Amino acid sequence: MKKFILPLLVLLLVGSLFAVESAPSEVVGYVKYECVTGLNLVALPMVQGYTYASDIATAYPGMFDAISYWDADNQVWAAAVDLGGFWDPDFEVIPGNGLWINALTPFSFYSIGDMPAVNASYNLVNGLNMIMIPLNRSDLALAGDLGMEMGNIDAISYWDNASQVWAAAVDLGGFWDPDFATSIGMPLWVNAFTPGTWPSRNAPNVLKKANK
Repeated sequence: MKKFILPLLVLLLVGSLFAVESAPSEVVGYVKYECVTGLNLVALPMVQGYTYASDIATAYPGMFDAISYWDADNQVWAAAVDLGGFWDPDFEVIPGNGLWINALTPFSFYSIGDMPAVNASYNLVNGLNMIMIPLNRSDLALAGDLGMEMGNIDAISYWDNASQVWAAAVDLGGFWDPDFATSIGMPLWVNAFTPGTWPSRNAPNVLKKANK
């Protein structure tokens, strides 16, 4: 993964770079996720005006046929599916959400928009939770760094697009194995053994079914 701080105009010149890129600037920034055919885990680090999952689908016509979020309360994936021009059941999205998309072809997924006024935080439940490394936490370079800070989790997983499997670092009593690199904007699945809020309470990761 590579991290960059760039304005939107530079994005137009470097869009072909292969990486997950973080690019906050004073006005606008972007994070790029390279998607393969199949399931891909992406996030929405920037404030870009999406209200529903269908808004994201409209921005990428024909690129994917399902978009899912992790329903932590019920411990299940919930999906909006393309039903030939409309997405059902649609759901609300907010900056900081992690999303699983089923891509029909390889493509670059961008979160492009304003820097969030308040960085993402997450209300954790007992069990599996989806989070994203906030844009102001470049100090979290390894999964183990995150695990030691959070304190109430025993496993951290990322989705390996190439292999189409989850890969996990597990707490082995003070060290995490196999540890892996993390970066801002990276979506992760964490297993919490007590409820809590990380890193603060000012931007809970809430997704709701749309009432349209």
